[in-house]
Order: sequence, then structure tokens, then C-alpha cells
Amino acid sequence: MGRRSEIARTPDGGLGALVSASGLGLVAVGLVLVSWTIRLFVRIGHGTLAPWDSTTQLVLHGPYRHVRNPMISGVSVILAGEAALFWSPGLALWLLGVVAVNAVYIPFVEEPGLRRRFGEPYDRYRANVPRWLPRTRPWRP
Repeated sequence: MGRRSEIARTPDGGLGALVSASGLGLVAVGLVLVSWTIRLFVRIGHGTLAPWDSTTQLVLHGPYRHVRNPMISGVSVILAGEAALFWSPGLALWLLGVVAVNAVYIPFVEEPGLRRRFGEPYDRYRANVPRWLPRTRPWRP
């Protein structure tokens, strides 16, 4: 008997094709969202993702007008797409871990830091834009 593959076998036929196409679509959407948010950090925030070069301006444009954490949303969508594309329970567990860590880190570490750095404008933003589930209409500060 051969060793069991780390990637589960994708179902044959239409379901397999649908799962693969959905996975590719999710990866593409996630990559667009992540790259868009990184560009906004550089262009508008005048910083990067790196803690030693964090943004100096609060970014309230593009997807940030709908949801406070679009970058994490994009990463999560990429991981969900990979899990579907490769039919991988391991990648699905990795996605759950990433979501769980960020569900703790963001409200208890990141958001207090943003409140200290940006003050009242961040408080107003936080009061109007949800953390995880996007608003349908963009917030206009």
C-alpha cells in the first residue's frame, strides 16, 4: 500500500470541477483584495504591513469603507479557495486557525493600538464600519 496523500482526492465529475472552479475564483478574489489593500497602505497610509513601518495615516478608502479588516478577509478567502481547490482538510483547518488567531489579536491588540495612534477619527470609523462582515453601502466619513 502506498502512503496516503496529504491532499484528499477531489470528487470526479461535475462536483469536482465545480469545487476546483470555486476554489480558483476564491483565490483570485482574495489576491485582488489583498493586493488592493496593500497598495492603499502604501499610497494613502504611507506605510507597509511591517510593524516597524506601519501606516502614518488612517486608511478609509476602497474596501476599508465597507469593512475594517479587508486584508484579513482577503487572506481568509485565499485560504478558503486553496482548501477547496486542493480539497484539503488541512488547509481548511489552517483557515480556521488563522481566523481564530485574528479574532483574538485584532480586537485585543491591533484595535487598541489603532485607537492610540489615530484617536477620535478611528473611534468614529470603528463606530460606523463593522470589523468582519462588510456593510453594503460604503461609509463616507
